[in-house]
Amino acid sequence: MKVLVVGTGYVGLVTGACFAEMGIPVICIDIDEDKINKLKQGVIPIYEPGLEFIVDKNVKAGRLSFSTSLADNIDDVQVIFSAVGTPPDEDGSADLQYVLDVAHTVGRHMKDYKLVVTKSTVPVGTAALVRKAIQAELNKRNVNIAFDVASNPEFLKEGDAVNDFMHPDRVVVGVESQKAEDIMTKLYRPFLLNNFRVIFMDIASAEMTKYAANAMLATRISFMNDIANLCERVGANINMVRKGIGTDTRIGNKFLYAGVGYGGSCFPKDVKALIQIGEKAGHSMQILKAVEEVNHRQKSVLFEKLHRYYKGDLKGKTIAMWGLSFKPETDDMREAPSVVLIHQLLEAGCVVKAFDPVAMAEAKRILGNSIVYANDIYDAVNEADALFLVTEWKEFRMPTWTIIQKVMNKALIFDGRNIYDPKEMEKQGFQYYGIGL
Repeated sequence: MKVLVVGTGYVGLVTGACFAEMGIPVICIDIDEDKINKLKQGVIPIYEPGLEFIVDKNVKAGRLSFSTSLADNIDDVQVIFSAVGTPPDEDGSADLQYVLDVAHTVGRHMKDYKLVVTKSTVPVGTAALVRKAIQAELNKRNVNIAFDVASNPEFLKEGDAVNDFMHPDRVVVGVESQKAEDIMTKLYRPFLLNNFRVIFMDIASAEMTKYAANAMLATRISFMNDIANLCERVGANINMVRKGIGTDTRIGNKFLYAGVGYGGSCFPKDVKALIQIGEKAGHSMQILKAVEEVNHRQKSVLFEKLHRYYKGDLKGKTIAMWGLSFKPETDDMREAPSVVLIHQLLEAGCVVKAFDPVAMAEAKRILGNSIVYANDIYDAVNEADALFLVTEWKEFRMPTWTIIQKVMNKALIFDGRNIYDPKEMEKQGFQYYGIGL
């Protein structure tokens, strides 16, 4: 069986490389000629641990190849995964332009049976639109060719995506025929030999499952952040609260950490999209509107703490920032709290000196020369009036505090991820402020 994956972004490239790793011939398609040329040269457009290795390995083995033309490669494949972007429209709803472009191209060029599988996060009802688009093109050609559509949403964590794909805790697949189910079973069986955890369901439920999962996780984050802010006002400690509720098996201990809000390509976009799905269906998603509002506010918490500390006198202050990506093990800065904080600091007249182990190039693309790019964590804090810890990279956990204390203008830390022990920081001579502590 040969597989075609349309889109070489985060989802598409990981999907294609991991299928190839299992011995399946895979062609990855993208209309971005520059990206495809770089991939052919071994240049990976995203940072994802382990991805470069398996891409290189499978390209050399002849199992993974790249092209800019879907039409030229459609004949030899039975399964087409659509992993193109679904950026938010102005109202927050998912833009399906690229998803439907793929469907129309398939309909125009297919000569035999195809299974078209949507991996992109899409609203309920998208599969019906994909089916309609393919059928419309077949009707124009006056041909009768059987095909199926399916939904196979991804549940990959940035920073651990390759491992997640190779060892999934479950695979959700929406199908409408036994043939489609049989094909998807065959594709995923190599990943789940010991425990076949593919959950088959109707397509609408599969489409909704991805949105519901991300919305639930986003809700947990915003809930804990809201509780953390209340803890500060009533004298409680969010870390103690987290331990207290996390031992309840009905709640569990995942996604209970307070911080400066969620970001990335999934949670913000999917929460907005689900709100819009509700509006179009005549149902107001009140909880998710609150989740979004809390998250928006949370990204400003560190700036507000700094503003209070200096009583509004921030002009000319140098603020060090450790971490720019929205989470560790990725260079993704989409919707990152760091971007919000940097804009607030610059508007207040501060100088920002930032360091991130991976995201410096991405930061330069987004922020240009508006901030100072440090060579390492110690360069960032040199002559700084405060330190913002924004992303909890491992290499930030145990720095040499004696050096930092000496080179900072003021030994002042605002820990946006609560990774440091307040008592230890005080012993090291720092004034320390966390979230919900």
